[in-house]
Amino acid sequence: MEQTVEQKLKALWTLQSIHTKIDKIRQVRGELPIEVADLEDEIAGLETRLEKTRIELDDLEDSIVKRKNMIKDAQAAIKKYEGQLNEVKNNREYDAISKEIEIQGLEIQVCEKRIKESEFEIKNKTEGYEKTQTNLDYAKAEVEGKRKELDTIASETQIEEEGLLKKAEAASANIDERLSKVYNKLRSSYRNGLSVAYIERDSCSGCHNKIPAQLQSEIRQRKKIIICEHCGRILVDEEMASED
Repeated sequence: MEQTVEQKLKALWTLQSIHTKIDKIRQVRGELPIEVADLEDEIAGLETRLEKTRIELDDLEDSIVKRKNMIKDAQAAIKKYEGQLNEVKNNREYDAISKEIEIQGLEIQVCEKRIKESEFEIKNKTEGYEKTQTNLDYAKAEVEGKRKELDTIASETQIEEEGLLKKAEAASANIDERLSKVYNKLRSSYRNGLSVAYIERDSCSGCHNKIPAQLQSEIRQRKKIIICEHCGRILVDEEMASED
């Protein structure tokens, strides 16, 4: 059986009322899911940074060990060459061995310089590591608190929201396809999800612009679908809105 305009308007208002309740529930949760997701991303980034720093510190430690071993080898070589100096038979051999001793001495100096540089870098990276670890600990504590808060709100509202979603689905079935498309398009166009507005102090409750007296009269007659000339929302009279 074909619905009257009044029945169509009532069906639209019923659906809007249900969606408004759902929106309020989700508004209570607010930005928590986004905040949790952002904190989780931050934690992942900090953990990646810590792992990278750990690898760099290990490499620097290995580099110091390697340089210290090179110093030991150079010192051993110098000792060996110094022993050979006592056995040289000419100036050419003496100069060659002396050159080797000088080269090994330079090698020791270079290694000692590199060790100091690595130790300085380790100091800086360790400070950065500790700061990152502090930030990570703080972020983990914060996300844990946000998760608990979100879980509490979700558990308190889940049953109510599920019931309203079922009601919304049933209410949608009472709206014809053309009006349903208009309703959904309007709902997605406004941040407050309001597709159907009512007369409130001679104005549209959606955009708060004045509704001409003649148009108000036509809305109250419920003879045709009327939209707000300012925001495009479907309009119902205040009496119908109060029936919810």
